[in-house]
Amino acid sequence: MNYRKKLYISLLALLALLIGSNCSNKALQAHYARGLDTHVFIVRHAEKELTPGLADPPLTAAGQQRALALRDTLWRNAMLSGIFSTATNRTRSTAQPLADKRKLVVETYDARKLPELVARIRREYRGRTVLVVGHSNTILETVEAFGAPRPVPTIGDAEYDYLLEVRLPRDSTQAATATARRYGAASR
Repeated sequence: MNYRKKLYISLLALLALLIGSNCSNKALQAHYARGLDTHVFIVRHAEKELTPGLADPPLTAAGQQRALALRDTLWRNAMLSGIFSTATNRTRSTAQPLADKRKLVVETYDARKLPELVARIRREYRGRTVLVVGHSNTILETVEAFGAPRPVPTIGDAEYDYLLEVRLPRDSTQAATATARRYGAASR
């Protein structure tokens, strides 16, 4: 393949990603994914209603603001191709503003079956970026399921502002890494 044709295919792949397309051409997806690491952003759901007895609590006003902060943080800094959430109202509500902005469907996963989620992301999102929304007692386990060490030792019950990022190198002989940073308003 000559240089001009390679450049054209690369530009088409990049354009498809920039406009938020899932790019239905499998050959173009494979071409794009060959040279890039996979990035997995992992967050806990935003602040939830703490009223006793609620089976599936919604987000508080502060939680809704955090969901918008997540949208703004990842919209500007990541070309997301997929968004995954557990089946609770609070996790879906945390992911939805970003999903709406990127025109993506929030896909449900079972936090008790992390190996299935990891296998799917490795298989279907190689070389791309995804978001996984979970819970305080699952997000560090999710990092570990991808083969990376915990970037922080624990996540407290009142900590909602961690944004974890796992990098899966394209070279499978290299280890996965994880970093932690904060986003939105500081947790109280």
